[in-house]
Amino acid sequence: MVEFTVPEIDYSRYSNRQLAAVPLAVLAVALAVLVGSWAIAGSPVATGIDFNGGSELTVETQLSQEEVRSAFDTTPVAVQGVQAEADTYRVTFDSSDVSGLTDQAESADMTVLQSGSTPATFGADNQRWALIGLVIAFAGMSILAFALFRTFVPSIAIVISAFSDIVVPLAILSLLRIKLSLGTVAALLMLIGYSVDSDILLNNHILRRRGDFYESTYRAMETGVSMTVTSIVAMAVMAVMATYYDIDLMAQIGLVLVLGLSTDLMNTYMLNLSLLRWYKFEGVNR
Repeated sequence: MVEFTVPEIDYSRYSNRQLAAVPLAVLAVALAVLVGSWAIAGSPVATGIDFNGGSELTVETQLSQEEVRSAFDTTPVAVQGVQAEADTYRVTFDSSDVSGLTDQAESADMTVLQSGSTPATFGADNQRWALIGLVIAFAGMSILAFALFRTFVPSIAIVISAFSDIVVPLAILSLLRIKLSLGTVAALLMLIGYSVDSDILLNNHILRRRGDFYESTYRAMETGVSMTVTSIVAMAVMAVMATYYDIDLMAQIGLVLVLGLSTDLMNTYMLNLSLLRWYKFEGVNR
């Protein structure tokens, strides 16, 4: 059985500015990526057919990938091979005319295994409700943080960490040109919960339990780091297996959670910790 031991870090070697510098720099770069993508492409992250509308066919054929692309009157947005099966492709279109596209595929001697479409108006509704859901979840998390600790610095530390946990994965998705889907939005909502859990655990140990600051930090890390690393490994395995078996939804959720949870480790035990240390040793006594 593999045993994971949380390393005991000597935080006294680092100033608060040194601890906060790395996560803040990562957050600044992520924001720059999203703003740049928004300026260039009109959207911080590319959106898939769940939000734009469109059609998707899964076809089996002896044709090559390029021949599949040229077989339709409407040029496909993407033609991807299905890893788990040979001679099978997933073809994505901007058009929602799935019936006409199916007819064209069958006329080109393709066997349509699966088809589906999302109307543009329905996709726009999805996009609006996904944004509303994220805003409500983030606002609820912020209210919970302030209600629990009732002081500005510990509460804002939780909010900033959660914000970064969402922004950094979005920036990486933008760089990798992975399109935003309902699956990735679900993963972002899950990240808010993960982030609040680890940050509240750290804040509670440091502010509400007796003991030396660094002893309390290590006790929180023993639980928090173990939980987060376990979740990262589980999500990584899920993402790999889902990719192999071509289950896009699970692969997207796994990827976003791995990125977000890794970011959360950095934010919780560097950024949040630096703010709490400043608050406890300097801010409270002012």
